[in-house]
Amino acid sequence: MAKGFNRGPAAMGGGQSGMMQQLQKLQKQMEEEQAKLALETVTATAGGGAIKVTMTGDQKCREVVIDPELLKDADAEMLQDLVLSAVNMALDQSRELANQRLGPLSGGLPF
Repeated sequence: MAKGFNRGPAAMGGGQSGMMQQLQKLQKQMEEEQAKLALETVTATAGGGAIKVTMTGDQKCREVVIDPELLKDADAEMLQDLVLSAVNMALDQSRELANQRLGPLSGGLPF
């Protein structure tokens, strides 16, 4: 048999052990970035700023602010539409933030 032929994975520079260490390191980095995301916030507005929604980077709604002036003239349906619009925009911004932070670690997988 030729020299060096038919060697096991250990002879090939670490094999599965090295890959496992890399995966563990990547997992730790992902966990650290996810923890940071939970602290970061994005804010979206609707109705010219009458509705403001603040969302964390891990898609938790932190705050909904409604300008009291809007309540004087608003009907329920308009208010619902504005709140829904602001929440959806905040979610989109939060997902984009997560993709920016975690994308390089995940090889481009969406979050």
